[in-house]
Amino acid sequence: MAAQRIVIGIDSSTQSTKALAVDAESGAVLGTGRAAHEVTTGEGRESDPAQWWRALTEAVAATGHAERAEAVAVGGQQHGLVTLDARGAPVRPALLWNDVRSAPQAAALRERWGAAEWVRRVGSVPGAALTVAKWAWLRENEPHRAEATTAVRLPHDYLTERLTGTAATDRGDVSGTGWWTPEGYDREILDLVGLDEAMLPTVLGPGRAAGTVRSGLPLREGALVAAGTGDNMAAALGLGLRPGQPALSLGTSGTVYAVTRGRPQDPSGTVSGFADALGNWLPLACTLNCTLAVDRIAALLGRDREEVEPGGGAVVLPYLDGERTPDLPYSAGLFTGLRHDTTGGQLLQAAYDGAAYSLLAALDDVLAGSGEEGAELPLLLIGGGARGTAWQHTVRRLSGRAVRIPEAQELVALGAAAQAAALLTDEQPDEVARRWRTAEGPLHAPLPRDTETLERIAGTLERAGALVDPPAGRAT
Repeated sequence: MAAQRIVIGIDSSTQSTKALAVDAESGAVLGTGRAAHEVTTGEGRESDPAQWWRALTEAVAATGHAERAEAVAVGGQQHGLVTLDARGAPVRPALLWNDVRSAPQAAALRERWGAAEWVRRVGSVPGAALTVAKWAWLRENEPHRAEATTAVRLPHDYLTERLTGTAATDRGDVSGTGWWTPEGYDREILDLVGLDEAMLPTVLGPGRAAGTVRSGLPLREGALVAAGTGDNMAAALGLGLRPGQPALSLGTSGTVYAVTRGRPQDPSGTVSGFADALGNWLPLACTLNCTLAVDRIAALLGRDREEVEPGGGAVVLPYLDGERTPDLPYSAGLFTGLRHDTTGGQLLQAAYDGAAYSLLAALDDVLAGSGEEGAELPLLLIGGGARGTAWQHTVRRLSGRAVRIPEAQELVALGAAAQAAALLTDEQPDEVARRWRTAEGPLHAPLPRDTETLERIAGTLERAGALVDPPAGRAT
């Protein structure tokens, strides 16, 4: 009988690090670990990269299989700006993907070349989330810290480098920076924002290892370390997505994406034209306000998150932290259309509808222009919200599509584990995940599409104007 081969997949997300020890052959999860992160709640959204490393070591050790793992990979939150000094220590806390202070810098970058040119070069229109806007913000607002920076990393790059000593990234995660093209780093963009290419990591090709585990860590010295990738790319690997299969993730943020063979280009900025972790593309739309915003509104209403009621004509736009899709970085939440007979349950359902609307409106854009229609395929519903009955019903009602709920959980960590396993088995990571049957789960039939609600939300957005997105500094 062949000896069991174990790999570890790591998900370093906004709120915590999760680690899974997985049997490389069967995909069985043998052990799990988790450690929390702290994130600031003031004007910006920041986190100390050093705590990500502590959380990683704690979570990996908690799996109980760290010393037996033959390979490991890290999936990390996208876009975060990690600035390091000459000793490799963080110059300041990382600016996270949902820090919208860089919205003015993003607007200036868009104005410089225009949306179409940015999309042609890097696949995405600069918004506050993209790393290029965050670096521009740092240069403008904290020049002394920018000057002290000798290396710039994404969150997963930073952790991979701590594991291996190698400054490396992958095409999936780096495609969300705003300074990478399929031909490599765009030197004209780097010059525009005052960033030296020598400060950036090497971009590894699909299937490459970043190195091996250094000594003195809870993992086995010499274990292979895959290139890793961004969290959305890792989740796509974890599902074993084939081209044209759409997925909708309901977490702190909401995302909708699909693997496509063609490179996406959307000058409207709704869809980001990311690369995937293999050789394809991952067009993706993202909202800042999803499960956390709906839960907050449920708490304000004094209701359990599942206590929704149908009916009524209210519209809730739950943009509590600014919004990315639509591009309303200074937005506040909006309740409108209330009547004397409006119930708390109807308001809560309207919050679900408002949170799901932008994701589902972007679904056709995600698939458009790529040759991957995906119209007959069920929508894979993942993330913490996917387990909720109210979320499931909302997505089915507003999309009019069949919905499948994969039974596999922690898909980012599972995708990282598949990436690690591929180093041992000489497969593609998505092939590993399909062998593990990670996308299997109950299928829910489509419901009639609620066009009345969709049109009501669309009309509200058109009319809301400054009520939703007041000028910077005047958000309420």
